[in-house]
Amino acid sequence: MVIRTLTAGDFEIVHAAFLEAFSDYVVPLTPSREQLLEMLTRRGWHPAASVGMFEGERMVAFTLNGVDGDSGYDSGTGVIPSHRRHGLARTMMERSFELLRKHGCTRYVLEVIDSNTRAAELYRGLGFVESRGLQCWTFASDRDAVTFDGPGTTRIAGDIEPPWQNRPASISRAREPHVTLGDERAMAILFPGNGDLPHLAVRRDARRLGLGTQLLHAAAQRAGKPLRIMNVDERDEGIARFLETVGAKKMVRQLEMIRPL
Repeated sequence: MVIRTLTAGDFEIVHAAFLEAFSDYVVPLTPSREQLLEMLTRRGWHPAASVGMFEGERMVAFTLNGVDGDSGYDSGTGVIPSHRRHGLARTMMERSFELLRKHGCTRYVLEVIDSNTRAAELYRGLGFVESRGLQCWTFASDRDAVTFDGPGTTRIAGDIEPPWQNRPASISRAREPHVTLGDERAMAILFPGNGDLPHLAVRRDARRLGLGTQLLHAAAQRAGKPLRIMNVDERDEGIARFLETVGAKKMVRQLEMIRPL
């Protein structure tokens, strides 16, 4: 088998390997070509900082890394079922450490579903330390037409730093169009195509006035599908209480882990 860094021209092979590697994941992932490209673009995929293992023309293991400033991010490490239990994931990660250092990264960030204990133990064994828990939610509106006048023009900061894929830099990299809803008191950023809501914030002095609820329902109706509110920091107890109150449902819980490089 051959290990090498990737290029943008490897994307079709990456897509095929990704589908095979994650077909039996805790939450099966079956993105289309365009969906995977969007996900990787938004997460800052840097092919030259990513690595794959090949058996002939077939990719059997990979780590797809994003780079933003001095941070690297694991957008996905996978091994196809027939090649597991041979240490390939560890090999991919160790090679990633080298590549990310060469690209100026001083830390490496990843997320893992907390029930995926085998992967979490691998990462701990490689020096990653849990930094926070992240809860994923879904929300479906049951109201009649709801509007929230005027697009927000200034991003309203949340109480806690957002995770990698919800940061302003990640949103700005997106290929899919997004819309901003709200005003100077409350604001949401929505990707109508897939219902992703990476940002929802209400100014401190405007809370408990129903603005967040109105904005959430307006976003769901604008998308025309249930919202995906991914990777909400568990330390932000206020947003968790709010989401429970409005009827959002918890999905999976993830662990954010960081390793210095």
